[in-house]
Amino acid sequence: MAAEAHFIETIIGVGILLFAAKLMAELFLRLKLPIVLGELLAGMIVGPFALGQFFILDGKQLLHINDEIKILGEMGAIVILFMAGLEMTPKEFLRGGKASFTVGALGVIVPFFAGLVVFQMFGFDALQSMLIATALTATSIAISIQVLSEFGKIKTPEARLIIGAAVVDDILAIAVLSVVSSIAGSDGGVDNIDITEVTITILKVLGFFAIMLVVAVVVIPKIITPRLWKAKGSVEGIATASFFGAAALAGLIGLSPIVGAFAVGMALSTTKVFEKIENYIGKIGLIFAPLFFAIIGAQVDLRAVNFEILMISAVVILVAVVTKLGGCGLPAMFFLKSKAQGMRVGIGMISRGEVGLIVAGVGVTAGILTSEVYSTIVIMVAVTTIITPIWLKMEYRKEQRKGNGDDIASGKSIEQKPE
Repeated sequence: MAAEAHFIETIIGVGILLFAAKLMAELFLRLKLPIVLGELLAGMIVGPFALGQFFILDGKQLLHINDEIKILGEMGAIVILFMAGLEMTPKEFLRGGKASFTVGALGVIVPFFAGLVVFQMFGFDALQSMLIATALTATSIAISIQVLSEFGKIKTPEARLIIGAAVVDDILAIAVLSVVSSIAGSDGGVDNIDITEVTITILKVLGFFAIMLVVAVVVIPKIITPRLWKAKGSVEGIATASFFGAAALAGLIGLSPIVGAFAVGMALSTTKVFEKIENYIGKIGLIFAPLFFAIIGAQVDLRAVNFEILMISAVVILVAVVTKLGGCGLPAMFFLKSKAQGMRVGIGMISRGEVGLIVAGVGVTAGILTSEVYSTIVIMVAVTTIITPIWLKMEYRKEQRKGNGDDIASGKSIEQKPE
């Protein structure tokens, strides 16, 4: 009976979050604001820490973000990254390799070391500063992908660089998290750091990703082919099993699961089944993507916020924004030879995500971070997640206005301008 009640609690939660997400998506579409932002705010508004606490049935709160709902959210992230992988061929990924690796690496190195220095200046000890700095490293690529898709910009040079760099960023951030987690769990703390061991851990993570990418590109197209699968829905089913399987494998070897899904998406981007898979996964994404963003929003608890937390949060957010703009935006300007496109790459990399929340959880569980510092990291993740789609949309609106102005100046009417 208890299991049945738990199941009902989960499906009620999914229903409320999905309905709220689509309702806000409609509102934000009419307001000409990013739809993804509406879905995020929907979760924050109806979540268990806001209006959700007043939804009572039989004396119990109706909406709980239980483990099952969190898992559905993580599955949503996997679907979104598989969709992103479909938009980039392995050749395109490798062609942008130097740019992606440089931008992605600096997107981890600059926030980490800047955070380390700044937070030690604010009186945090070395290990606390290291954990906060680690929370600043990883980009939540799902947010930027959704905005780029919304604007039809997913094929642009800056979008490809954002996706490629964010994958590298995610891999390196996971490597940094692995190192910092082991330091946090050891008795010696920061004094016990072995540089050789740290280097081996990072190289191991990079090596795992390289092997997974090669295997996916070589093996997946041979498995998912119309010659083998004739029954209706077989190709789509095997593709889904493949990207979830690759995500699980990535998780087992210490990578973020989304990296595995992205690799399978890239492997299928040049196959005969591409259009069939793209059409199918687009429909799945209509459910999983809004659910993912609503679940992220629903986990933001701002009830314990006070002035001190807001002050520290302001510093963390400032460091989070400036280091990604500088660390990713400046090298992107160099590679793309365009200030505007480079700026968009920097903005697209600002949003933080699950890695930041995982780091905060590790720190609190180990007793290294206080609840106040945990709250500041959660606020940083929430704020960067909210400002990224707004800022990106403003940049693209600016481009559209400039394009329209150029057309008028050259004697063309706006109506003549092709879509």
